[in-house]
Amino acid sequence: MARVDYYNDPNAPKANSIAVAVSAFIQDDEGRILMIRRTDNDLYSIPGGQLELGETLAQAAVREVREETGIECEVAGVIGLYSNPNHVIAYDDGEVRQEFSICFHACRTGGAPRKSDESKEVAWVAVDELNSLVIHESIRLRINHALSRQSSPYFT
Repeated sequence: MARVDYYNDPNAPKANSIAVAVSAFIQDDEGRILMIRRTDNDLYSIPGGQLELGETLAQAAVREVREETGIECEVAGVIGLYSNPNHVIAYDDGEVRQEFSICFHACRTGGAPRKSDESKEVAWVAVDELNSLVIHESIRLRINHALSRQSSPYFT
């Protein structure tokens, strides 16, 4: 399903739903960031997705990382809570979702990078290479918060 992110766009469609989403920021021993290139909008992102019934937020983050990248991980902390009503995501089925996402720090525990139905590319990206990638502003915000190593989580 295709999606379009609207971020602080006065012409954005009105939200008609909200769902809990999670994402995970993972760095390898060289400081490179685990990134995917999404199949639904062709943008680079940290791995993440929607919470499913019967799982915790941390379990959802671990599952999404595994599904999208093949990497196994363990949640290590919270980077931020993102609930900007001026960020809506429109899907081609008519759903327009208001952002509500929890971003976690996570540590790799195993696995090997592989593509999936949701990721056409999986890569470990050096911090100085991020500007060469097309990354949505909301994901750049999470990456910047993660790299800043703040003592308490960001929240809106």
